[in-house]
Amino acid sequence: MRTIPTPPWALLLAGGDGRRLRPLTRQIAGDPRPKQFCAIFDGETLLDRTRRRADLLTRPDQHVIVVTRAHEPYYAGLARELAPDRLVVQPHNAGTAAGLIYPLLRIRQLAGNVIVAVFPSDHYVSDDGAFVTATTHAVEVARARPEFVALLGVEATCPETEYGWIEPHPVPLPLGGEPAFPIRRFWEKPSSRLAERLFEAGALWNSFVMVGSVDTFLGLTRRVAADLLTAFEPLGPALGTPHEPEVAERVYASLEPSGFSERVLVPGADGLVTVRAKNVDWSDWGHPQRVVATMRRTGWRPTWLNRVELASAG
Repeated sequence: MRTIPTPPWALLLAGGDGRRLRPLTRQIAGDPRPKQFCAIFDGETLLDRTRRRADLLTRPDQHVIVVTRAHEPYYAGLARELAPDRLVVQPHNAGTAAGLIYPLLRIRQLAGNVIVAVFPSDHYVSDDGAFVTATTHAVEVARARPEFVALLGVEATCPETEYGWIEPHPVPLPLGGEPAFPIRRFWEKPSSRLAERLFEAGALWNSFVMVGSVDTFLGLTRRVAADLLTAFEPLGPALGTPHEPEVAERVYASLEPSGFSERVLVPGADGLVTVRAKNVDWSDWGHPQRVVATMRRTGWRPTWLNRVELASAG
């Protein structure tokens, strides 16, 4: 892995409810905690693993984690572990659009228009070093071409119908170094026939790992979904003040749940490029079947396996 002279900030998304994986995580943990707070990895949670991955890219004091207030019993210790103001608590889960915008505003208030790498906290990654090397390439692209957000695309190993796909242009940007490709379009959960075509054409799985400057993320959002930023305007003057929680409550009360992919990435594809993550076994653990498939593929046998019934998950 190459060293980054000025390391980016890392934004870890941990505000989701994890409903689809709950049949498994409830058996593992014995309570309804969301998947990011469940010790699936023999004592390590998915969030622990994501934090460890982010440690390979940047300093711990440059980690910001977004959570949701209802999950406080499961993240209570985080505030003591993180640097001040690095834990962003949403009043409720309003989807990944709000889950990115709120902490991006916090990072801008803390550090200005810095480069940020966004990491979801529900992924299996076989080789953190290789994955973060690809993320480092994305950081370099974001620095060289600050008008773009760089999105990590994972080289597909099968014609998967449950993932989002990135169809890149065949010609990369003239950058030098690792190539970055403009994005022709996104395909979300394609049919079997379309997935076969995308796989054969070398399309990539959308990892939702993204790198860009704070202003590039916010500018892209303003261009294609201005109402999202308008909704958050009252929060700006309150950031870092005692009034922030009550203002955030009002802001979130006005929001309809929405995803950053459908609201921003898809309509703003001309403001994105994709960087390939190569030779990495990657899976989005959104469903118990994904965890089961990883165990079958890798031979991994967690300590909880003997006491958890996987028949319904497989």
